[in-house]
Amino acid sequence: MKSKFRHVALIGKYHANVSRGQSDLLRRVLEDIAHFLSGQGCDVMIERETAANASISGYPMLDVAGIGTQCDLGLVVGGDGTMLGIGRQLAPFGVPLIGINQGRLGFITDIPLENFRATLTPMLRGDYEEDHRSLMHAKVMRDGHCVFDALAMNDVVVNRGAISGMVELRVEVNGHFVANQRADGLIISTPTGATAYSLSAGGPLLHPSIPGWVLVPIAPHTLSNRPIVLSDQTEVAIEIVSGRDASANFDMQSLASLLHGDRIIVRRSAHSVRFLHPRGWSYFDTLRKKLHWNEGGS
Repeated sequence: MKSKFRHVALIGKYHANVSRGQSDLLRRVLEDIAHFLSGQGCDVMIERETAANASISGYPMLDVAGIGTQCDLGLVVGGDGTMLGIGRQLAPFGVPLIGINQGRLGFITDIPLENFRATLTPMLRGDYEEDHRSLMHAKVMRDGHCVFDALAMNDVVVNRGAISGMVELRVEVNGHFVANQRADGLIISTPTGATAYSLSAGGPLLHPSIPGWVLVPIAPHTLSNRPIVLSDQTEVAIEIVSGRDASANFDMQSLASLLHGDRIIVRRSAHSVRFLHPRGWSYFDTLRKKLHWNEGGS
């Protein structure tokens, strides 16, 4: 039985600052996977930056827009950071993604590299679970003008400066004043990001099917400030009231420097990311493995 997916793109480590050894390893891994995919009847393309970073040749190279318009599957080899970067870019095209993890099991790159053949064979034939993850669309507004625009799959984080004290943030939800928070910062997290920075700051876990966000203060001055779960149909606005060198991070992969009076407006994006998982995949299985639940138990 031939693959359900005809045109498959391979995407690897999504940055140029990899060592020679990492580049050689990535090339060997990608060539191994590409050979396997060809044997399954797939036409294999390599994402352009991946090909340059891994010095791989012999396959057509495509930029992200080309993958979005010409491929019906993306295979991401790396970790969750790699998947976050490419997931945001491919979301407008609706291309489904499968994650192969080179190191420790990831939350969204959940197929161990050593098992990729056995795991991918039935998936390529259509035997998989599909999982959609929402995105946030954030804008930084200054004097009525948008000075920064970004998508986020995990979170939008407003932080104080590295050497400054707390920031004071005015928080509004759907135009209604919530509070002025004095803290090291504030996280607005999707369910996908609930296992990232939000979790380390004391936020709750949110199942990916929940259409919600969580607002999590970072080291708040007032101990009664607690995480709040909101509908993802709301608009959240954060205004910088005071504090030096504040910034906004989007999935910790893009950064905007902020001034007093700047407003970060966060809405749900019209786009979502499509993940494919092996048949029988469970969010709770991933949580147990990643968070080391039940270790030492019977």
